[in-house]
Amino acid sequence: MSYDPGALHAALAAAVGNDGALIEELRAAFVESASRQVDLLARARCDANWELAAWRLKGLAGSFGLSALMALAEEAAQAAPGDPAIVRRLRAVIAGLDHD
Repeated sequence: MSYDPGALHAALAAAVGNDGALIEELRAAFVESASRQVDLLARARCDANWELAAWRLKGLAGSFGLSALMALAEEAAQAAPGDPAIVRRLRAVIAGLDHD
């Protein structure tokens, strides 16, 4: 599965036009929110908290049309709470989105 960091830029540009400063501000807010959900995943020890954080991440990704991140969040929702492999993958994807 490939991840396209340009998709976030395209979604933001479609929403706010070519205002580069606003696009970067919104990207930072997106990355911060997504990172917060991944941190919650990393700390979750029960199914309910794990699934809630994964679903929130999936919804956030869906709001910006990031289908690959949505799929990874769905995969996380099906994984065991605290699964370090999925948390590492999610962090790597989000880090890539921050440096588009």
